[in-house]
Amino acid sequence: MYILAQTATFEQEINRSRFICYLYPIQTAEEATGLLRQVRKTHYDATHHCYAYILGETGATARNSDDGEPSGTAGIVIYDVLRKNELTNVLAIVVRYFGGIKLGAGGLIRAYGGTVAKALETAVKLKIEKTVVLTVKVDYAYYGQIEKNLEPFQTEKTFADKVVIKLTVPEHKKTELMRELVNLTGGNIKID
Repeated sequence: MYILAQTATFEQEINRSRFICYLYPIQTAEEATGLLRQVRKTHYDATHHCYAYILGETGATARNSDDGEPSGTAGIVIYDVLRKNELTNVLAIVVRYFGGIKLGAGGLIRAYGGTVAKALETAVKLKIEKTVVLTVKVDYAYYGQIEKNLEPFQTEKTFADKVVIKLTVPEHKKTELMRELVNLTGGNIKID
């Protein structure tokens, strides 16, 4: 899954209709509602404000709206583009200013989907890595031997009778790191 690093916008004209896409990184449905309200206020004279958002680690929470366009020609199309790009915690709003020429269902699907796809081409996306937290307890005598291996990871260290280190490690590196630490200390380490 991916998230947006920052907001992005894209605008295009199709058969005299203006389509403006706003992409926002979000954390909650309430945030999505607030941003939608803000865009509606900014573009109060637009014909449609169609949107879709996806939330959660697995993208389980989602919502979309055609906002008066024929059913299935806008909101679900926007959602599908976000889903195909493996995005989560994202809101896409496409504002349409009607230009006087009807596009038909197929034209609307291409217009809304294409506008979001082009906006995503300009957006900076970050890959979400699943992480695990490991607690490492080691004698001071071995701390110097493992310290360099811990540098790439976010750590929280406590120095008491033993050195206690909390590590945030990408899940796919957990087994390899544990093996390295055990080898470096000759097994004189406790990892939870």
